[in-house]
Amino acid sequence: MPKTTLYSASSQPRPYRVIISGGGTGGHIFPAVAIANELRRRQPDAEILFVGANGRMEMTRVPEAGYQIVGLDIAGLQRRLTPQNLLFPVKVFRSVRKAGKLLQEFKPDAVVGVGGYASAPVLLAATSRNIPALIQEQNSYAGLVNKLLSRRVNKICVAYDGMEKFFPADKLVLTGNPVRTEIASGSRAEALQFFGLSPEKKTLLVIGGSLGARTLNEATAAALTRLQAAGIQLLWQTGKLYYPKAAEQATPFAADKLQALEFVQRMDLAYAAADVVISRAGALSVSELCLTGKPSILVPSPNVAEDHQTKNALALVNKDAALLVSDADASAQLYDQALALLNDPARQQQLRRNVSQLAYPNATTTIVDELLALMDRA
Repeated sequence: MPKTTLYSASSQPRPYRVIISGGGTGGHIFPAVAIANELRRRQPDAEILFVGANGRMEMTRVPEAGYQIVGLDIAGLQRRLTPQNLLFPVKVFRSVRKAGKLLQEFKPDAVVGVGGYASAPVLLAATSRNIPALIQEQNSYAGLVNKLLSRRVNKICVAYDGMEKFFPADKLVLTGNPVRTEIASGSRAEALQFFGLSPEKKTLLVIGGSLGARTLNEATAAALTRLQAAGIQLLWQTGKLYYPKAAEQATPFAADKLQALEFVQRMDLAYAAADVVISRAGALSVSELCLTGKPSILVPSPNVAEDHQTKNALALVNKDAALLVSDADASAQLYDQALALLNDPARQQQLRRNVSQLAYPNATTTIVDELLALMDRA
């Protein structure tokens, strides 16, 4: 797999113009915004336009990050026969046509696709016009859109090795996933003070994403008495929907530092406080665990395309860098394994050492290096 080289931008007759397309989930949106921020940092005059899908979270999250976004009326195929599937070809045709008009008006120097069905029309329209195109694939199992378009684009930035089974090997660059580097800079002393935790106790962090994860929440609620008896303190990120119930369940254990939190704003401090983490296995969660070097138990969500969270988890488990409990086994096994790991400092250290070796702290910089070099060659 070719290594990336540091790129220094040459003078340009006008600022770079870049379209970043994709979205649908936070796992697509955050890398897209991170790439835009890094490009803007290095090229303050760069003109950046996002393209997403109407009705999806990128249509609010991207403007909140300070960028303009245009929406396409595009949606993915449903897994069962529905009226929406019958309209799919029409929506694709209209979206590709609208994307083509955007390209004619904006005149980008390059297009970046971060996955999700909103990226397909833009990448199709761009590659048909010989506009340089780059894909950023977050998962260890490539998404359908990225696989279909991989032979049309110029570069493919990936987060895992062995991606030649999905993409042309000569286009691959192993960069890792864009994650907030400050996520690994939290101070443990500050973290314990911030969350009101005891330095004398071990801390377990449970994170199920901004919407929460029912399996993790139910297993954690059932284990509160066990955690209390074991002298473990808990930061339990529940998500918005489950929080009222979780807060009620955790209230009797407040004196023992077992906390239910709807959302964790300071994830840098949450990671710094944690001795062990229980998490879903989304691409960015896995990348954050690598960067922070935290011993973890991954419980992949079964409700994702191609079961890609299990494949993300196995990429760590196969290198002895994490433990895995299936969603189906979580109620019976998750807290047996969690308590065993919390009481095994040597195993924690082994996992910490192995997972840290899989981190890519310069991922965003490397991706933008590739993007700038691609535009310069064009």
